[in-house]
Amino acid sequence: MLAGRHVVLGISGGVAAYKTVTLARRLIDRGAAVRTVMTEAATRFVGPATLAAVTGRRPVIGLFDDEDVSPHTTLGQWADVVVVAPATAATISRIATGLSEDALSATVLATRAPVVVAPAMHTEMWEHPATRRNVATLEADGCHLVGPGTGPLAAGDVGPGRMAEPEEILAVVETVIGPHPLAGWRVLVTAGGTREEIDPVRYIGNRSSGKMGNAIAVVAARRGATVTLVTAAPSPHHPGIKVVVVESAAEMAEAAWKLAPETDVAVMAAAVADFRPATSKTTKIRRRHHLDSVALEGTPDVLGGIAAMEPRPFLVGFAAETGSPAEAVAKATGKGVDLLVANDVTKEGSGFGSDSNEVTVITPDGNATPWPLLSKEDVAGRLWDRIAELRPGFGADR
Repeated sequence: MLAGRHVVLGISGGVAAYKTVTLARRLIDRGAAVRTVMTEAATRFVGPATLAAVTGRRPVIGLFDDEDVSPHTTLGQWADVVVVAPATAATISRIATGLSEDALSATVLATRAPVVVAPAMHTEMWEHPATRRNVATLEADGCHLVGPGTGPLAAGDVGPGRMAEPEEILAVVETVIGPHPLAGWRVLVTAGGTREEIDPVRYIGNRSSGKMGNAIAVVAARRGATVTLVTAAPSPHHPGIKVVVVESAAEMAEAAWKLAPETDVAVMAAAVADFRPATSKTTKIRRRHHLDSVALEGTPDVLGGIAAMEPRPFLVGFAAETGSPAEAVAKATGKGVDLLVANDVTKEGSGFGSDSNEVTVITPDGNATPWPLLSKEDVAGRLWDRIAELRPGFGADR
């Protein structure tokens, strides 16, 4: 998503500067070219040589000690996006008021690229009225704020003011600068394995981690879609994803069926339980009670319910199989989906909880196209490419 894009990474003087090295690495791994600009105070927390080694370019530190006669304007014009992380209270104040007394604030003032700001400071500083006014000014000026979070701070303090994690900042950068081929698309994704309660302690479930559904949701959000993720698993942090947490198949069905009529594309990646206990106990079942069996009944068919809607969204189903894809082909031709993605969970590297997947994409006419073993993120990217091919221009006017 960032291949060939230019990122100027500004670092101010806070202890969270150590995270910025990881952020630089992540940006480069995504294909971006990264140049850095530091305040003098930042050099007390992370060495310029470290950033030079990671990015391949020496950071700009002063306005007058660089070979470039105007380093701030060069950086500002070169940038596709400027990221300030960490952004201390002092740096936020300088940017908000248009001061340009150091190379970092001057670069922000000299760019027409979007600016992403990741605040980092002690709670008292973050909550001070002056900081609140400055942050409001940044937002009014069009800056994109990410964080801060709540957690451990410098000197053993705990509270709001912790810099967002590199992956969170990266997600915002990708959302800000695009490309956005799915802009205007309203996307529904389900993820995770449902839990069907036996009693307040025990449940019937499966091994789904939710990683495939999460990857589908994240890639869609990066490409500009408005995404709702209905999940029974831990969810990703992304500003473009609204998360609805559920536990059972009935809860997932209720949420998905409510959202589907206002959705353009629905990708049902969750591993929904086919059966649930016919009755569940309100108190823990004791061993001494000798529970010999659990009577089961069917759960709502989440995928089938959406397929039966009129009108309905473009619908993608998932099928976790073991062995032959024959059952998945039958599901693709009989379920009323537009695409079905099947994978053999017994294959090495392609089962529940793995970071990779080897899938077969099946069309309603039964045509099956196997894909090689890929990371789940790459599977998600290919899947959205395929959906876009089948729905060219879809959602562009929304």
